[in-house]
Amino acid sequence: MGHSHRTGRAKYAALTGIASLALAAAGLAGAAAPAAAQDISSSQGGTANEFNPWSPQNGHPYRHGAVPGMSQHENYKKWLADRNQAAATGQQTLSYGGGVDGIGVQSGHSKVYLVFYGNQWGTQSTDANGNAKFSGDSAGAAGATQQMFKGIGTNGETWSADLTQWCDGPNVATGAVSCPSNANFIPYQSGGVLSGVWYDNAAASPSQATGNQLAQEAVKAAGHFGNTTAAANRDAYYIVLSPHGTNPDDYQNPSTGYCAWHDWNGDTTLTGGAASSPYGDIAFSNQPYNIDAGSNCGVGFVNSPGTLDGWTMTLGHEWHEMMSDQNPAGGWTNHVSGSSYNGQENSDECAWIRPGSTGGAANISFGSFGSYAEQASWSNDTNSCAISHAILTHGNTVTVTNPGNQSGTVGTAVSLQINATDSASGQTLTYTATGLPAGLSINSSTGLISGTPTAAGTSSVTVTATDTTGAAGSTGFSWTESTSGGGGTAVTNGTFETGNLTGWTAAGSTSAPASAAHSGGYGAMVGSTSPTGDSSIAQTFTAPTGSSKLSFWYSNTCDDTVTYDWATATLKDNTTGTTTTVLAKTCTTTGSWTNKTATVTPGHSYTLTLSNHDDNYPGDPTYTYYDDVTVS
Repeated sequence: MGHSHRTGRAKYAALTGIASLALAAAGLAGAAAPAAAQDISSSQGGTANEFNPWSPQNGHPYRHGAVPGMSQHENYKKWLADRNQAAATGQQTLSYGGGVDGIGVQSGHSKVYLVFYGNQWGTQSTDANGNAKFSGDSAGAAGATQQMFKGIGTNGETWSADLTQWCDGPNVATGAVSCPSNANFIPYQSGGVLSGVWYDNAAASPSQATGNQLAQEAVKAAGHFGNTTAAANRDAYYIVLSPHGTNPDDYQNPSTGYCAWHDWNGDTTLTGGAASSPYGDIAFSNQPYNIDAGSNCGVGFVNSPGTLDGWTMTLGHEWHEMMSDQNPAGGWTNHVSGSSYNGQENSDECAWIRPGSTGGAANISFGSFGSYAEQASWSNDTNSCAISHAILTHGNTVTVTNPGNQSGTVGTAVSLQINATDSASGQTLTYTATGLPAGLSINSSTGLISGTPTAAGTSSVTVTATDTTGAAGSTGFSWTESTSGGGGTAVTNGTFETGNLTGWTAAGSTSAPASAAHSGGYGAMVGSTSPTGDSSIAQTFTAPTGSSKLSFWYSNTCDDTVTYDWATATLKDNTTGTTTTVLAKTCTTTGSWTNKTATVTPGHSYTLTLSNHDDNYPGDPTYTYYDDVTVS
């Protein structure tokens, strides 16, 4: 729920209200307003400035954009109706807040980064869709999250098109309720918005992370993904997903609970204070494992059993609000004096509307990426809660032709021409690209992507063409580069350039940080900088025709002796049942990189296990980096 007089944070409140939670437990929900609040007065709504006691601003600090939960919301409306204060046309109108650090909305192609925060998510593996999967996520929330953000802007969906009416820029006046034609508009997010996934399992997520800790994790993620400038983070959004059983920012508090919120690192009202960033402003959200809260956070709200209904609704809610109000409250919020919606953002105004009602929640189809429960968001131009909205184009229209998903081999030169058209004549297009494989670049004048890739992995590429007036169009596609050599593609994600452990079965403390790279941007870290036990990553593969050698690099940091701590690696030939020790037990303080190889037989199935043993003794943690695993 809310925390009063805060102006920097937008929250998605729980279904059960602040005061009505306790009343409902006693069978009294809706019977009476909280006694302690009945004499409060304010300028926000009510007869003679009488304050609605069911407001989320009542009795505790208010977090910007807080929306009452379902039981509380019903009491809130009843209180208004009893005083003949049903909302009139115009009371939900949003206006522009003037920007924070020059930022109002995400007026480019959104880049969504998922941060699975803490080793309580469990062992990472890969699901049938190629997404990160975790043993501690019995509900399958991780896979649904990745599929949903991949699906936004596909299948002709118009749920996200509501965003195309919002804008920012120097031509938008503070207090404006519509956008001038020369504003910077949010474009339709064609081709999906998922740009990266990181499992930060170097340590456990706090049992009750503060807002400051969540912001710090988002800043850390920006560095992990290589977004180390303000420009790189202008259209970036980091979703910090806490694991099952944790209570980030006290979201399950029976008095002030909520289901999710979004913010930016510089908000001084974060619990614990603002978090500094060397990378510019960082937009992020706190996504608790709100499935733990059951129907209180939307389980079963649209479907039956609907385990993930509230999960995907809150993800969509916060993304919509971040897009239209990136650094709260510099974007579009309700500033209508006396309105019961004052302070809310576009999704707040349409939260928890039952399916089948006008503006009610519904399943949105993202084609091959699946269907997910989503809610409507407020639309100024239709004066309604819109679960579907026309895709708006403003002024010139720039269309970038999607070249399709790309693949290639490390070391082989690339030449890919990107084509774009403009609805206006006489325009000069400038091309930019994000997510290109290392070694590739785009010619800003011609749109030709060229170069020689230097690292293997799969990345999400977004190409944008911008004309002389500032109108822009984007398209997104994936690009996979495999290692060279006859058997280079036998091992999945052997260079870990995905920034995660996709393709590997992990146990214990494992991750894929930039600090673990032998080459490229990422490597595997097995073990931890804190004392731990046994950790490993393993993968089964078939040696292809023409291959003869397995190769990998390792770097071991061990402040003990090989009697107690070590790194080791084994290669089991599943065809013959024999096991080879590729790396004997090793303990070294140097941390230098060393190459190890083993012979393989084409056609045979193998299981490679890369391990680290730490005796969990305080003061001398042992960990090992592994990278550049190839079969050739």
